[in-house]
Amino acid sequence: MNFRTLLAAAAFMGLATGAALAQNAYTTANVNMRAGPSTQYPAVTTLPNGAAVDVHGCTTGWSWCDTTWRGIRGWVSARYLQMLYNDRRVYLPDYAPRIGIPIITFQFGNYWDRWYRDRPWYRERDRWRPVRPDYGPPRPPRPGAGAPPPPPPGWDRPRPPRPGAGAPPPPPPGVDRPRPPRPQAEDDNRRRTGTISQGGNRTRQRGCPNGAGPDGCL
Repeated sequence: MNFRTLLAAAAFMGLATGAALAQNAYTTANVNMRAGPSTQYPAVTTLPNGAAVDVHGCTTGWSWCDTTWRGIRGWVSARYLQMLYNDRRVYLPDYAPRIGIPIITFQFGNYWDRWYRDRPWYRERDRWRPVRPDYGPPRPPRPGAGAPPPPPPGWDRPRPPRPGAGAPPPPPPGVDRPRPPRPQAEDDNRRRTGTISQGGNRTRQRGCPNGAGPDGCL
């Protein structure tokens, strides 16, 4: 066996291996095949509904897949692809781990140099280079994410008042004791009534020069 025969056999084995790695899928609508894993890349062609394509791998999360259709290479959104699983068609993003679709990365320079040199937008490759991969719609937030932490136990219980809190202060000693009347005040009271005591039981009525007796002035 000469060198040319070995080279041809190796090429055939490479093609067979590549064909074995690719897995068939079917489009579920008229969908664009793009030059990268994002809707911001230019469209390579439009695949008809029900077109059979070969899937070579998908980006992380199985959102975009590298495919071949009739010799044309490009990326298709996985939400428009179905594959056979247990004799029925299933959507690729839901069953890709079970089917064994490999995860691959998109290398802009090598990919475009290999497949799109004859395309008119290849000359503007610097315009498309910064496009970031499109990983599909954002995931819903986890339950409770961003919620404030619960309050500590017993935070809403009323605290008992401190002893004596809110009661008026006690009055100083002796404030509520009645003061005895002054002697001068008692004499003033007797003068107002018209009698003044004099030496024991004798009294002098006002207006009597010698005092007052049982029947009047003495």
